[in-house]
Amino acid sequence: MSHVRQASPRHRQARHPRSAASRVERVTTPIGEYALLGDTERAALVSRHGAIDWLCLPRFDSPACFAALLGTDDHGRWFLGPVEEASATRSYRGSSFVLDTVHETATGRVRVTDLMPFGDGRADVVRVVEGLDGEVEMDHQWVVRTGYGKILPWVSRVEDAAGQTVIRAIAGPDMLVLRGDRLPEPEDHHHRDVFTVRAGDRLRFSMTWVPSWCPVPEALDIDSRIEDTVCHFDDWADRNHYDGPYPEAVTRSLLVLRLLTDELRGGIVAAPTTSLPEDIGGERNWDYRYCWLRDASLTLEALLACGYVDETRLWRDWLVRAVAGDPSDLQIMYGVDGSRELPERELDHLPGYEGSRPVRVGNGAVGQRQSDVLGEVMIALDRARALGVTESGESWSVQRALVSDLVEHWDQTDHGLWEIRGPAQHFTHSRVMVWAAFDRAMRAVEDGGHEGDVETWRSLRDRVHAEVCERGYDPDRNTFTQHYDTRQVDAALLQLPVVGFLPWDDERIQGTIAAVEEDLMRDGFLLRYRTESGVDGLAGDENPFLACSFWLVTAFAGCGRLDDARALMERLLGCANDLGLLAEEYDPATGRLVGNFPQAFSHLALVQAAAAIADAEHGRPTTGVASGA
Repeated sequence: MSHVRQASPRHRQARHPRSAASRVERVTTPIGEYALLGDTERAALVSRHGAIDWLCLPRFDSPACFAALLGTDDHGRWFLGPVEEASATRSYRGSSFVLDTVHETATGRVRVTDLMPFGDGRADVVRVVEGLDGEVEMDHQWVVRTGYGKILPWVSRVEDAAGQTVIRAIAGPDMLVLRGDRLPEPEDHHHRDVFTVRAGDRLRFSMTWVPSWCPVPEALDIDSRIEDTVCHFDDWADRNHYDGPYPEAVTRSLLVLRLLTDELRGGIVAAPTTSLPEDIGGERNWDYRYCWLRDASLTLEALLACGYVDETRLWRDWLVRAVAGDPSDLQIMYGVDGSRELPERELDHLPGYEGSRPVRVGNGAVGQRQSDVLGEVMIALDRARALGVTESGESWSVQRALVSDLVEHWDQTDHGLWEIRGPAQHFTHSRVMVWAAFDRAMRAVEDGGHEGDVETWRSLRDRVHAEVCERGYDPDRNTFTQHYDTRQVDAALLQLPVVGFLPWDDERIQGTIAAVEEDLMRDGFLLRYRTESGVDGLAGDENPFLACSFWLVTAFAGCGRLDDARALMERLLGCANDLGLLAEEYDPATGRLVGNFPQAFSHLALVQAAAAIADAEHGRPTTGVASGA
């Protein structure tokens, strides 16, 4: 390591309160300005200016140790960036989530490389600073607060087994160990250092989580871990079979889905964050760090369509473990490890992103009935069988038990795809997915040779189809409706032809697409449904839901409106940030991404839409599952 100059104490005190970096970080960072780091068991968000403002350890759904994203700097963050005003450009290395950010100031350029190394079974965050030109004064702040920013840990300097000095923070079950070529000094419950980096200097830092009763972990071989991590994701991306338009956006979306698939346990989380608001300043703030069976099933369809079969086996085995027991106890979501208890509570000590409260952890929707979920699971597993994924003895037994249980309560009301917190209804999309569950179960018996009560399933499948066409359809407007007791529409209706309920050229499907486009379009993007109807039982409005807009792309392609499909697809791709990441929703009035970030639903719907355009361009039936891959 080259010589690195320590700024004088007087210089630090006089300069830092006025530094551009500090001013920037006191203002809420736009959601789209964050990058994603991860190792397939946990994830972090790092801002363009160098602040890791969100990190849950040791896994996706653990309490955060850096929670400034939903609060202030004092709720925990790790900042490493220039003191002076700087411009920043960033990119991932190859197909990995190894992030390179180049900061340029009036005096020089410096590169910061951030990553969470893959594949060594450890929970590490690595940061490397390299001087490129001139000299740059850097600010290093390490503020650890466990328990979502509430708990101040006991911090001390200790030596590891090799005699190297490290900083250790302990609170309850958590130990966090900071190593570095230079370590920050304590400063009023923070740790901080200011130093100058010149061209050719290279400083390495790492933070590791281990249980608090374990010894201080050994140091990483940082250079080899960077190389191995880049190679892993490059190799994974090279297995992608997709051959269609927008390949870069599709590949990055697949990589996001891969990163949100827990490598060890098999669960697939909907997003790595909680309580990023759908409506800035409002109450529509939810915890998405769990495994929704629906979202995971749709994720699998996207991965399967592009050649990724191993992930399907991993998730299927997770599913069998998670739902084991009485089929009537099926939940819509589970913890990453398959745990069932996800009680929703509010964190009053956090002010929320831009004052959006309450901040929630856990999710009260866990106890809802959502009748579409089993249909999504059966479609994904049917797709897996078609691509050669053989059933284990337990996996088909579990599916058969779940479908047999559906026979007993197929006609019940539910809370629907959007987890409506108002009264339960006969949601049309849910009814269609009940049809799909029976339909795919029949296929497994008739085409796959599995055992099951196919006659009962066929009878109920046909009965549900007739019921939906009668009670979920408005002949005056020629459109299917959100539920049986309304004339409102819902973007979920766009999925009816995708799952095979009716063909794309059916006049009722054509009418539904037209009604959805007419009623739910806002500034060129699609809402999920009209919140002013009061159906969801919540105050406030929400912004266009990106997955729904991608569904409209698929619908346009399926109906032969290829120019409209391409135009909307280009508009949607323009919503992604500079790294190709998408949140749950988009505010067209401000041009901001909103909601939890990055969102699996948005990225899997992007893959579906691109595949639909590819099908249409080649004259293939539009399935939205990359049939031409």
